[in-house]
Order: sequence, then C-alpha cells, then structure tokens
Amino acid sequence: MSFQRLEDLRVDSDKTQEEIAGILHCKREVYRRYEKGIYELPVWALMQLADYYHTSTDYILGRTDRREPYGKSSPDA
Repeated sequence: MSFQRLEDLRVDSDKTQEEIAGILHCKREVYRRYEKGIYELPVWALMQLADYYHTSTDYILGRTDRREPYGKSSPDA
C-alpha cells in the first residue's frame, strides 16, 4: 500500500525524506520505503507522523479527507 499522503504532507511542509527519517530515528532509505509502500508503516511511526503533521492517522491512511486531528478524549471518558 502506497502512502501518497505521507509524501504530500512532507512536501507541503518543505521537509526532505532525510529530515522525516531523523524524526522517526531511522535511515532515509527506510523512510522512503515507508512512503512508497515497500515497507509496511509501523503503527508507532504512523502515530508519530500524525502528531508531527497535526493530522489524524486516518487522514494519512486515506480513510478520511479531514486533515484535522480528532479531539483527544479524557482518561475519565
């Protein structure tokens, strides 16, 4: 599965694959393979990227067109 939105978010943020790989503490080639769908994107990386880009995991996965992140629920909910 290709994650075109990962590339779109990165380009819109004027970031390189090297910079995003640094955020994920991985090599640029590993990140490139996530972006192209060669490697499966780990859940921890998906969550970290959603936080970094201030969007939802569903947006990155293409399950919604809403870029805004969902509101965080309180632990008492």
